[in-house]
Amino acid sequence: MRILVIGSGAREHALIWKIAQSKLTEKIFCAPGNGGISQQAECINIKSEDIFGLLEFARREKIDLTVVGPEVPLSMGIVDEFQKAGLKIFGPNKSAARLEASKVFSKELMAKYNVPTADFKVFDDPAAADKYIEEIGAPCVVKADGLAAGKGVVVAKSIEQAKQAVGAMMRDKVFGNAGNKIIIEECLKGQEASILVITDSKAVMALASAQDHKRVFDNDAGPNTGGMGAYSPAPIVTDQLLKEIMDKVIYRTIDGLAKEGIDYRGVLYAGIMLTKDGPKTLEFNVRFGDPETEAILPRLKSDLVEIMMAVSSGSLLRVGNFSWDKRACVCVVCAAGGYPGNYEKGKEIFGLDKVSAMKDVMVFQAGTSSRVINDLGQKREVEYRTNGGRVLGVTGLGETISEAIDKTYAAVKEISFEGMHYRTDIGKKANRGI
Repeated sequence: MRILVIGSGAREHALIWKIAQSKLTEKIFCAPGNGGISQQAECINIKSEDIFGLLEFARREKIDLTVVGPEVPLSMGIVDEFQKAGLKIFGPNKSAARLEASKVFSKELMAKYNVPTADFKVFDDPAAADKYIEEIGAPCVVKADGLAAGKGVVVAKSIEQAKQAVGAMMRDKVFGNAGNKIIIEECLKGQEASILVITDSKAVMALASAQDHKRVFDNDAGPNTGGMGAYSPAPIVTDQLLKEIMDKVIYRTIDGLAKEGIDYRGVLYAGIMLTKDGPKTLEFNVRFGDPETEAILPRLKSDLVEIMMAVSSGSLLRVGNFSWDKRACVCVVCAAGGYPGNYEKGKEIFGLDKVSAMKDVMVFQAGTSSRVINDLGQKREVEYRTNGGRVLGVTGLGETISEAIDKTYAAVKEISFEGMHYRTDIGKKANRGI
């Protein structure tokens, strides 16, 4: 099969790494890809939001399956356009993608179909939002309605901070039209878990549990990011708890969408807060999480291409239960100096050759570029430079979480670039048992 993966991050690198292992895979393309991906797939200079450019490419190259990584093309309706053209594609259609593209749509669907979530109120007027904040006090959570690259959520610890978030989103338009409407909701307390499932709208199969680390600094300090690391499995997600989340969150959501006339196919990601009152839904994503994917896919033993083809044809049940490596996996994100704020690009990355020789360690590249500096036939020398905020997802497998942590950080210590920073506590929650 000829497969096209859309996107340019570590998530897409992990997907390509896994797709390459399938007996069904003949050739992989990636649009637009990155420096690391270019070593495993043919990178195509088409942006992930250029739906009709991607469609033309898929037709011309006789692509058998397209896999969509990021949320933006899904929210723009890439699946609908590919399906109209009779092409197989993995991901939800535009209507279903509203679960992520509009937090208002998502929260109202949860309220309608009794999916447990935080109490909330929707605002399209900043003055009314400010007044409401004064009434309820802090802490509270302020969320932009639309897509904001994982940064449109502010957990405000004071009334002043909450009002600043409202002003930034609604008056200053820091997220553009994504802040035309906002949600203010109660601040839930507990530990977060990431539950990802694959569904063809009829059958639903859970992937291994994971836990993400959103804040930029150790001990969950600093601003939210797209994710600074993850580990799988999350010991806090017991079989009993997973069943409760599936029953109360996943099935109710997919059934609710069906009642609204929306057919959901692809990955559904639920961010869950494990509160003293039970699991509550923080958000939905309509694609593989990043960096959760980098911690989950190395543990998946089943053929990912076979699974995706079954979803696109509505025959997921035929695949049977997914098979998993019992080992634990930890992913640590190495970020550019200044991320998630302003950062510089073009810094040379050192040490990747050393890490490539380490057993059970993978480096999934995100914000990188590459160029061949010495082509000696089979042994090419490649120079990598930073080209984004999250630069690398360094990932290790171990018999225990502790062993996976040690392997991953041993690899991280071999890598360097100017300004590089990373959290030193990824996975430690699993060992604390909280």
